[in-house]
Amino acid sequence: MKKFTYWLYQPYKFFIFIPLFVAGSLLFSFLAASFSILVNPKVGSFWGATWARFTGCITPMLVTVKGRCNIDKKQSYVIVANHQSAYDIFLLYGWLGVDFKWVMKKELRKAPGIGYASHKVGHIFLDRSSPRAAVESIKEAKGKLVNGISVVVFPEGTRSWSSQMGQFKKGAFKLAFELDLPILPITIVDTYKIYNKGVNLLPGTVQMIIHEPIQIQDYQERQNELIDLTYKTIQSGLATN
Repeated sequence: MKKFTYWLYQPYKFFIFIPLFVAGSLLFSFLAASFSILVNPKVGSFWGATWARFTGCITPMLVTVKGRCNIDKKQSYVIVANHQSAYDIFLLYGWLGVDFKWVMKKELRKAPGIGYASHKVGHIFLDRSSPRAAVESIKEAKGKLVNGISVVVFPEGTRSWSSQMGQFKKGAFKLAFELDLPILPITIVDTYKIYNKGVNLLPGTVQMIIHEPIQIQDYQERQNELIDLTYKTIQSGLATN
């Protein structure tokens, strides 16, 4: 049945989804950049979220969200999530329901269309070329993450392409301490079944579980415990699926 679905989907993917995705990405990048310049970055972010939902719709990807009650819209967070697939971006952007910024490598600023739009919307381009440049990036981030605007980090550092989680790197947690923000753990479920390596794309159902925030004050001298707690919290959402 899975092979039948795969081959049945291929004409749609190549002749309908890909052209619509490319056209939609260019259109929504233009709208995000334009509205960020003419109105404000928050309105620009709206078009980014609309692009994500548009992509989910044409895939199609059905989404279930649990734990919205754990979000305080007035509080900024360092959002920490597992990373299964490139579709994690669409899931978070389109269905989380809070204004947030991505942390990106500075090289992505040069990406055609999306790089410029991301800059205008206010996403954070991290420069690790020197300690001084990194400090300046953090200072810039602090100015953006106020009044409920959060930042998203994938601490695995790369996609797992599976339901298994990789080891967490310390960067996201150092960022939380530097910004003095609580961590909001999020479990992403089954996006790797929607999109895997190459052009392996299929319709399907995914889930996002928003856990209770973790206050970092008690972990100033116990960073490894904080990493372990966050890891186990996110992993608990995978264990129930």
